[in-house]
Amino acid sequence: MIDDSPSRDLHATDVSEASAVRLAARGLELRRVPGTDEGFPAWLQVVARGFLDGIRSPAQIEAVRERSAYRRATGVYDPSAPDPYAPVATLASWRGELSVPGDAAIAACAISSVTVSPTHRRRGIARALLEGELDVARSTGFPVAMLTVSESPLYGRYGFAPAAFGASWRIDARRAGWIGPTPSGRVDFISRERVRELLATVHERIRRAVPGEVDVPGGHWDAIAGTRPDLEKAEQRRAVQYTDDEGEVRGALVYTVQENEADFAASRAHVHYLLAETPDAYAALWRFVLSLDLIAEITADQLSVEEPLRWMIADQRAATVSVRDHQYVRILDVAPCLSSRRYGAPGAVVLEVSDPLGYAEGRWLLRVADDGAAAVTPLAPEDIPADAVGLALGVEELSALFLGGVSATTLAYAGRIRSTDADAAGRIFAWPTAPRLSIWY
Repeated sequence: MIDDSPSRDLHATDVSEASAVRLAARGLELRRVPGTDEGFPAWLQVVARGFLDGIRSPAQIEAVRERSAYRRATGVYDPSAPDPYAPVATLASWRGELSVPGDAAIAACAISSVTVSPTHRRRGIARALLEGELDVARSTGFPVAMLTVSESPLYGRYGFAPAAFGASWRIDARRAGWIGPTPSGRVDFISRERVRELLATVHERIRRAVPGEVDVPGGHWDAIAGTRPDLEKAEQRRAVQYTDDEGEVRGALVYTVQENEADFAASRAHVHYLLAETPDAYAALWRFVLSLDLIAEITADQLSVEEPLRWMIADQRAATVSVRDHQYVRILDVAPCLSSRRYGAPGAVVLEVSDPLGYAEGRWLLRVADDGAAAVTPLAPEDIPADAVGLALGVEELSALFLGGVSATTLAYAGRIRSTDADAAGRIFAWPTAPRLSIWY
């Protein structure tokens, strides 16, 4: 059972005192911005601007406010600015659950809405915000932090590493051909309200089986399903469900279509979210997408790098697949993180971890039993067992290994880690299910 005390403590904790002092020396103020605060609309407008969105309407602000109680919003303010009520930097965090190898999950501090105004760059604001939030997360008992990023080079300096990659697909539907199974269940159109309910229910049943997945806040399901009242073009979202032979709903799909005015029979479809609890549901929903009338091209994002769909189409070259970093992880407490997951092979590893911020610094013994369960203990130099593999690495590299998304062998060849036997370490940290995160947050 996952301890929920970090969640309670996170909302009750003020901003990092050390970061507040650092920013105050620059004439800036760091403070919390509750959703009920009169300054929350201005905070939200700054977040929207930072992510290249338009000005939020009153209806949009209220929709976000209603769905933001779980978040801990923080802002940096410049009292000398023309509008001192609008922050010059923002950050939000909340208690999440991160799925780890072995059908398990661990409490994680999720971080989002990180922006710094272009008028206030090069003043150490981002560093103060991120390091301050990591201080708060660690002090409130979170063993790990996580985030999705718009600019990937920024977060390695704080110890974050890409731990789950996402694949984007573009499929030539006319060329692909279907050679996968044809399940005997049924696919039916459903309302946006119904699919919103199904997505939350089915995802909760299966999310721990996929490393890298998280417990999705309710507002995200509203955005995916098109049930959020402020969502533009929600009426364009279409939904279907898959029901198996026993009458149980095992999957759901949300997609949109875009007409090609020059050639109506060459229109496009975009898969916003496809969720499948069983192989039959997966096959039935993808077969439905690839069989859509008048559709020549299909796109989808945030798929697995080991997507079974590749082996269900007759011509794999009909699919253009690009992979990029997506779910970033930062280990804050080594023992609870590494003991929370299962491993691919038994063995012992001595981890020499360096961490510029100090949270994960130290020497640790990871001992994995035959069933994949692990025990992790601090280790003194004189206690190093003779049968253990040595592994020297930084917290960024350890965070990358955590979900099994990269091999220790690969990191050793890249010069990112040193090991007495990188292949053995690779077998231990390996996991058969590729990590994936199916949303942005």
